[in-house]
Amino acid sequence: MNGMQSTGWRMSVALMVLSASASMSGCFQTTVGGQTLPSAYYLEDDVQYFPAGPETRLYNQIQAMERYNLEREQLESSY
Repeated sequence: MNGMQSTGWRMSVALMVLSASASMSGCFQTTVGGQTLPSAYYLEDDVQYFPAGPETRLYNQIQAMERYNLEREQLESSY
């Protein structure tokens, strides 16, 4: 093999490896007019379900304060 054939072969292998890795990544998004659009296969993606949580972000802190107040009232009433 001469130098030109060797370089062309290496480039074609590198291009195939690059295209294979890009196609397996699954994140083909495109930007059109400033909008980021999903891939063409977004309907086949797995759906993630996030159940509804409490209305307030401080839910655990509110519960802890209520428990603290109940315990304090019970201690005061036992005296």
